Amino acid sequence: MNKAQKMSKQQNQLDEDNQEQQQLLPGLPDHLSLLCLNKVRKPNLLYSVCHSWRKLIYSPNYPPFLSLYAILSPINKTTHVPNPNSSIHISSFDPISSRWNSVSTSIPSPFLLHHPSFLSRQLPIQSVTLLDSLVFISGTTNNLVPALSSPLIFNPVLNQWSFGPAIEHPRRWCATGVVHGSLYIASGIGSHYNRDVAQSAERWSGNCWEKISPLKDGRFSREAVDAVGWRGKLMMVNVKGNAVKEGVLYNVESGAWEDIPQGIMIGWNGPTTTMDEDVIYTVDERKGILRRYNHNLDVWENVIESRDLIGAVQITARAGKVCVVCSGGHGILVVDLLAKPVRMWVLEPPPPPEYQVVGIHILPRMCDNITTESGL
Repeated sequence: MNKAQKMSKQQNQLDEDNQEQQQLLPGLPDHLSLLCLNKVRKPNLLYSVCHSWRKLIYSPNYPPFLSLYAILSPINKTTHVPNPNSSIHISSFDPISSRWNSVSTSIPSPFLLHHPSFLSRQLPIQSVTLLDSLVFISGTTNNLVPALSSPLIFNPVLNQWSFGPAIEHPRRWCATGVVHGSLYIASGIGSHYNRDVAQSAERWSGNCWEKISPLKDGRFSREAVDAVGWRGKLMMVNVKGNAVKEGVLYNVESGAWEDIPQGIMIGWNGPTTTMDEDVIYTVDERKGILRRYNHNLDVWENVIESRDLIGAVQITARAGKVCVVCSGGHGILVVDLLAKPVRMWVLEPPPPPEYQVVGIHILPRMCDNITTESGL
């Protein structure tokens, strides 16, 4: 590095230091400036103004904006299957800086995604969004036993891991979902099939789990099921795609299991989610169509069609956007429903390329103690 470059670097550092020492708003104490800047709910505008405002939007003093979180599994380049000796990781996409950021701590529990006994299927890791935290509730570990005896919780704002209360019957291949801030698990199997467990259901609300009405049979213990919370009901379907399927819903108010309305069942042909537990969205994974359920007419309406939706793996929705994991976990399709007309684009997965996306969630951004990977 020559003398001119050194002087330029020193000047840039000096400018940054001076910016950090500046008041957020000249002439106002910072505590009053915060009251003003917190009213600006467009962090992208603050990000582009100055260094001190850029730091502010990633601090605990500014309301956290939403980011996309991707659950990643390492892929063996030669066999194209997850490496059992590697850990699952999480990365967060910052929509303001358009960068992927790595969660600083790996998941402290081993999840197995492939096993010689199940060559044609991937062993699932089941997770939900609960009260702005990411909760891992079910998975498989070595010897094909449940990986978790308690929910594993990641709080993105605090960037902290913790465990929830112990589950009476740890399980895998179950149905998991959230309604009105409570987490539900139903059916599944433990280290081996047990009829009582396959028909049982529990709810985590507060500091403990409580049993709820059991299912009439164990048909939902054959695979992992993403249960969907919608208008005070928990809905789940035991088969994906266009095959003949069965579905039930749990009515939170009555505490009883009921059949899912046929109008909903007809269009449930792939990954399904809700926006704020009010509007149902599903992907027809065979035709590559995103659909929305019209409750008043009891019909499914096409929203957008894309080849990138064919073979969709998972879906999530929040704040006017729907995000879908593309086939093979090699990309994430983002659909902006608030744009007129509706916009969509494919977000490249986090680096390195030998990782695949196996799950996504929309959660508040992490604070400024994150580890940055590479920009896009």
